[in-house]
Amino acid sequence: MSVLLEKILSLTDVNEITEFISQILKKPIVLEDDQFSLLAYSSYSIEAFDKANKETIFSKRSPIPILEKFIEEGIIDQLKSIPKPFRVKQIEEIGLNQRVVVSAKHKEQIFGYIWVQEIKPLLTDEELDFLHQVSSHIGMLLYKKKQLSIMKNKEKDHFYKKIIDHVYQNENEIKWEAANHNLILPTTFIVNIFTMTKIEDDNFDELTETVKLFANALKHSSHLFIDQQNIVVLIGSRSSNNSLIHESALELTNTILSQCKDQAVYAGIGNEYSSISMLRNSYLEALEVIKVAKFLGSPTRISPDYNKLGVFRYLEAIQRHNHQTKYVNQDLIKLKKKDQESQSNLLNTVEVFLVNNCRLKQTAEQLFIHPNTLKYRMKQIDELTAIDFNDVHVRCQLFIDLQLLKREAAH
Repeated sequence: MSVLLEKILSLTDVNEITEFISQILKKPIVLEDDQFSLLAYSSYSIEAFDKANKETIFSKRSPIPILEKFIEEGIIDQLKSIPKPFRVKQIEEIGLNQRVVVSAKHKEQIFGYIWVQEIKPLLTDEELDFLHQVSSHIGMLLYKKKQLSIMKNKEKDHFYKKIIDHVYQNENEIKWEAANHNLILPTTFIVNIFTMTKIEDDNFDELTETVKLFANALKHSSHLFIDQQNIVVLIGSRSSNNSLIHESALELTNTILSQCKDQAVYAGIGNEYSSISMLRNSYLEALEVIKVAKFLGSPTRISPDYNKLGVFRYLEAIQRHNHQTKYVNQDLIKLKKKDQESQSNLLNTVEVFLVNNCRLKQTAEQLFIHPNTLKYRMKQIDELTAIDFNDVHVRCQLFIDLQLLKREAAH
């Protein structure tokens, strides 16, 4: 093995190295960077690649379902903590056969992962040790590659921040600057922002790494940068036809909120645009969603989509007006008092009834109660209040007042 190792250490092309390792071990090999993007794969026994490998090769990165499973199974934590090659058991759910993996490290930092699909026979101790020694050389090569990428990303960060800060006078000036720095602009794009209520360095860094990991796994290209206390993800496409980048933003948001259930993480998605000069607009729209969610005190009470803010965008201004005029919805106060006295659920019933456009069947289903139970509650509401659910203006006012009442209760 020493002669073969010496040969590999003389190589500098990761594609050539990947093929060489595959021939030595007689196993399919996949090399990924630290964000699980595909760097190289062996053509040896390509027909033996499992479903997970094929999906990674096809999409040029590990898809989100695979990454979610890796997190759930603790594999990503193992990659960060185990220095030597270790086995990952078969996971049928994501089409993953058993494999051996080792982190490619340099200067105690991980720059990639070497995945060996362990078709029989299993790797020997000598082969595992060989793989470990090879990983250091690959780590060094990926480190050099990463340094160039960091410099390029800093240029991108500065460029996009200047657009957000309204530094450029017009779109032509933006395009000239992009061409000057060899930056490829997306044809269509959308801005997705993530932040936290309490910005603590460790938690924020962890959130940034999580967002970076899953943003990199999207079907569309993305660029992440930090602006003040906001993690900004620019998701773009080179195609103007049915790019579906909005779906990518929703997928990213739902994944991050699912991964960060125990933390108060807020997310916002701006509108999709095709003119790069509108980047600032999409950014501000995403921020507005976050501002409203923070005002309500809940990351998930409203849709993260700016287009679906609706009346929620006006709640803060309405609250100020109500405070100045000392306005109180007496009907809701009566229902609140009844709920407190009788352990009833009339306020929530009113809200669900309004959300379902005053349709009894859908409301009962959402509340998981019998339609007769709902009719009884509606009769109680009718007896206690003067609410006219047939009046659209009353319904609109009622919904707004309910949201502000809920906010008051939460604070």
